[in-house]
Amino acid sequence: MNQPNLPFEADATEPDQVDTVVVFSDGGSRGNPGPSAIGAVVLDPSVDPPKVLATVSECIGITTNNVAEYEALIGGLRAAAPFRARTVRVRADSLLMIKQLLGEYRVRQAHLRPLYDQARELLRGYQEVDLAHVPRAENTEADALVNEALDSA
Repeated sequence: MNQPNLPFEADATEPDQVDTVVVFSDGGSRGNPGPSAIGAVVLDPSVDPPKVLATVSECIGITTNNVAEYEALIGGLRAAAPFRARTVRVRADSLLMIKQLLGEYRVRQAHLRPLYDQARELLRGYQEVDLAHVPRAENTEADALVNEALDSA
């Protein structure tokens, strides 16, 4: 995969333990349902500028936007796992997903429940979890990875 131009320093070394990782994730569908892709950027925020530890960008077939959002988070959390961080900060522009993971909204769609459960299980691997909804304008790197995957399909 070609890495898009990101305003971060990429690190190609072996995964090493970091205290905190930030996972920006985004999923998108062209149509709902439609061709879908996921994007995620895993950052080490302890350096300035933050260091890109891993990226995820791939097509996931025909599905809905909500499924793509969960799959993107799951992909980002899996990419972050080798860094054995104590804290994870998740930033996503899906208000529904974030509110569901925070327990503020119920997961009403049965097909989202397994993805919700999988994301919660991956989050349990961290001592501290910070989940936050961000505007799309603050999630441009993950969004770019979604569009890169869809454009190259």
